[in-house]
Amino acid sequence: MPTTTSAPSDGLPTGTPRERLLAAANELFYAEGPHTVGIDRVIERAGVAKASLYSTYGSKDGLVRAYLESRHERLRTRLLTATEAAPTARAKILAVFDALADLVSAPGYRGCAFVRASAESAEDDADDAAMQASREYRAWLDELLVGLARDAGAPDPETLGRQLLMVYDGAGLGVRMDRNPDSGRQARAAAEALVDAALATRR
Repeated sequence: MPTTTSAPSDGLPTGTPRERLLAAANELFYAEGPHTVGIDRVIERAGVAKASLYSTYGSKDGLVRAYLESRHERLRTRLLTATEAAPTARAKILAVFDALADLVSAPGYRGCAFVRASAESAEDDADDAAMQASREYRAWLDELLVGLARDAGAPDPETLGRQLLMVYDGAGLGVRMDRNPDSGRQARAAAEALVDAALATRR
């Protein structure tokens, strides 16, 4: 995944044109939504020539996909690092929600980037880059939670995994929509209750 560095004194991102474009996209697309932000603003923010966009990402759609894929990769790394450090299958599920609580309580958190991007897209547009990347992210997160539920011995891991996914989603919405600073901690408690209730039904 491309890396970005802190901005210099002129406020522009640093690094290669590819990195600068991605850093500018992360800043502007996350704050305002990828479909709202014109590509000229991204180019100006990155401090690169317009030709750099087309030579590196091909189009705005290519940059939108790269932006969402970079966020997916960072989140994937965060969650897998958390689960790998947990000692038991049950603890791995709760580690996901500990990591989530840290994420949603961080300064500058503005909700789920994938929710925002997909909300601006036509659901039936199979070629929409934001919708494609969002669906790939959702499929991965669903697979992660269902797999962890299965590893924990839940009798119905698909149901538990998708219940956990709904709780996961709710944490971000609670922070963004309700201005609830305890949303992540409350989601973690709800996930623990769901997991323990499911595991208690094992025979």
